[in-house]
Amino acid sequence: MPVSTPPTDHTAPVPTIVVVGHGMVGQRFLEALADRGLTATAGTARVVVLCEEPRAAYDRVQLTSYFTGRTPDELSLAEPDFMDRHGFELRLGDPAESMDREARTVTARSGETFAYDTLVLATGSYPFVPPVPGKDAVGCFVYRTIEDLLAIEEYARTATTGAVVGGGLLGLEAAGALKGLGLDTHVVEFAPRLMPVQVDEGGGAALLRTIESMGLTVHTGVGTQEVTAGEDGAVTGMALSDGSSLATDLVVFSAGVRPRDQLARDCGLAVGPRGGVIVDEECRTSDPSVFAIGECALASDGRVYGLVVPGYEMAQTAAEVIAGRTAAFTGADLSTKLKLLGVDVASFGDAHGTAEGCLDVVYADSRTGVYKKLVIGRDGTLLGGVLVGDAEQYGTLRPMTGTVLPVAPEQLVLPAGAGGPVTLGPSALPDDAVICSCHNVTKGSICEHSTLPEVKKCTKAGTGCGSCVKVIGQLLPQSQDKGLCGCFSQTRSELYEIVRTLGIASYAQLLDSHGREAARGGDGCEICKPTVGSIIASLAPTLGASGYVLDGEQAALQDTNDHFLANLQRNGSYSIVPRIPGGEITPEKLIVIGEVARDFGLYTKITGGQRIDMFGARVDQLPLIWTRLVDAGFESGHAYGKSLRTVKSCVGRTWCRYGVQDSVRMAIDLELRYRGLRSPHKLKSAVSGCARECAEARGKDFGIIATAGGWNLYVGGNGGAEPRHADLLAQDLSDAELVRLIDRFLMFYIRTADRLERTSTWLDRIEGGLDHVRDVVVHDSLGLCEELERMMADHVAGYRDEWAETINDPERLRRFVTFVNAPDAPDPSVRFVPERDQVKPDLEILAGPVLPVRTLEGTSSR
Repeated sequence: MPVSTPPTDHTAPVPTIVVVGHGMVGQRFLEALADRGLTATAGTARVVVLCEEPRAAYDRVQLTSYFTGRTPDELSLAEPDFMDRHGFELRLGDPAESMDREARTVTARSGETFAYDTLVLATGSYPFVPPVPGKDAVGCFVYRTIEDLLAIEEYARTATTGAVVGGGLLGLEAAGALKGLGLDTHVVEFAPRLMPVQVDEGGGAALLRTIESMGLTVHTGVGTQEVTAGEDGAVTGMALSDGSSLATDLVVFSAGVRPRDQLARDCGLAVGPRGGVIVDEECRTSDPSVFAIGECALASDGRVYGLVVPGYEMAQTAAEVIAGRTAAFTGADLSTKLKLLGVDVASFGDAHGTAEGCLDVVYADSRTGVYKKLVIGRDGTLLGGVLVGDAEQYGTLRPMTGTVLPVAPEQLVLPAGAGGPVTLGPSALPDDAVICSCHNVTKGSICEHSTLPEVKKCTKAGTGCGSCVKVIGQLLPQSQDKGLCGCFSQTRSELYEIVRTLGIASYAQLLDSHGREAARGGDGCEICKPTVGSIIASLAPTLGASGYVLDGEQAALQDTNDHFLANLQRNGSYSIVPRIPGGEITPEKLIVIGEVARDFGLYTKITGGQRIDMFGARVDQLPLIWTRLVDAGFESGHAYGKSLRTVKSCVGRTWCRYGVQDSVRMAIDLELRYRGLRSPHKLKSAVSGCARECAEARGKDFGIIATAGGWNLYVGGNGGAEPRHADLLAQDLSDAELVRLIDRFLMFYIRTADRLERTSTWLDRIEGGLDHVRDVVVHDSLGLCEELERMMADHVAGYRDEWAETINDPERLRRFVTFVNAPDAPDPSVRFVPERDQVKPDLEILAGPVLPVRTLEGTSSR
């Protein structure tokens, strides 16, 4: 295998690469090595990684999401088996302490020494703490690692006021975290505006107004002179450079970072006058055997890059060179787009207009907090821009930097009705335009694929910051026929509007009046029948129709599960799933479930949704079982329907010493409110009583996490084959505000989603994504909220338990038979065998003689 330097006598048969540091850039470097086949499992290299922190690489860009419910494990960047799969030796909590360049060895804190052929420094940076008196007082923190966040979270439990020193990217993230912890929060920034590196004066002013409207206090143009402390050594306040003082219990320093280059200094590597290990275009230091990448490196263009994307590019360059190929890092795009305290902020290119002769095209609206500036060259070339409050066009404008815009620039910043806006589609971009700057993926590479999952898997585009996902979606092929099926040319959402607006309560009427010509007068298909049945069921209270899904024509529209109000299992038996709101159940009800399961010989299992499922009931047994359950106070858990399943909960503040809200009460209230709500797909929810997130709310369609100030609402999460973390929709909500927003969100989803589309997929697909949904359900941008709330109120008022309705109606009970001509005869093919003191299906196939099902190895399963 080609490497940067020949192996020395003390090395193993394969060269050894030692990586010092395992942050985001270090992990990307390991991935680049794996992509190039430089791994132990390939027999081409031994790779040793010395990591200072007690955990593997995690997403430091998303660090603040910890305070909104994301766990440290969920922030991890490496797949669970990544290290083992490639044979990488990761040593956690064992950083490099010294280097011997002559001997080519590194000694770790544990005392173990590692010989290397190639050494890669990925030590990152450390937080800069201004040298002010009192900076080491109890209650002073930095904001850099998960351990820092854990310490801040613990200390904030006894604090009421917090102050952040620094109003840059990380400082505002820290301020948002303190506010989320329930503290009165101040931001102290020495520069005359917030985010002075990324935005100009106008953008800073727009950002300031918006952030102050959220209840934060901002002090710009002043510095910290001293941190004052009480007799116990704990923080009591701050003295500022303008002579004023600030009472605070907690201080977070976020005043920038400095390269971690001490290891390089100690062994004599060349270091820049203001820090940073000097590297050439190949990311090689003054020692040819040593590379430096990321924030610890002073690049060949004289910059120390504090953003992750340039670090990723340096990691790719170093891996390419170590693999014996040609690559160079000569500089990087400093464009960035993020959401700070819910405010979209983006800058790209020459954002401050430093180019000679350039002109600014500016739109500012202090009322809405929107500021847009495009920097245009003399020849009409787009040089850069700043977007605050509305960064919708960032994904298209950034790739167009350096080109002449196809329309007048003012049309791109003005709002509708004032000469704009003109939306530039991705088709206006050249094939070599970089769409995903995190992974340096061009438009041409993206257009080689047909679906978003395929793009993510093959190019990694869209898996970084996510700002390019919308543009990627616009680049992918669009189906011309949007119809639901061969019977209807309309989409599900369009059919929903037709049914709602015209009051159509019959599938046959809808098909005859709005179906495709060839389908009218027919029976429909297995796609549109259950879809329309679900639409009619969800709109039943509004239409004045029966909400019972087995009444009249509705019965013929249901699939197998809904047809018998139970889930069909693999041997022809059915499951029984009573609702247990919030996972709370009395001993008496537990006994009833146990007695029913015992008497009917059912298999019982506690599910992940905090319910008890019973399996193995024949069709004819379902009414008998449910009669006993309904008599005991149970109702249908709707495990068979596309509707609300469960609202999980932790025990909350009633029992848990960490809980800040009553999560059980809220979960019960929500489950009873939305039970039976028919939707395009199943709905799951959870309520966690604190940020420790024991109920796993961020993996649900709508999840709620308690805060000291109320409730945070997350939407669009799910587990399964393609897990997705839910996104924060609104925070610090009262009980009433929370319920009102969930009402709106669910009804808007039901109204606009496609057939069998989970909220996660819907949120990624719908035009405008989360921001559009927030505008609709929080800010009522479409004027629909009153109607959405009214429709949910109709559902709540009209709810009836389907099983209670069934067992009290002899006519409805007639369907629960296996054989119509022998209603009292049980199904002889539904049989069971014992296993672990319960039963399991006896899986035999009736094909003439009884044949046992066999495994792939050819052995009987019996």
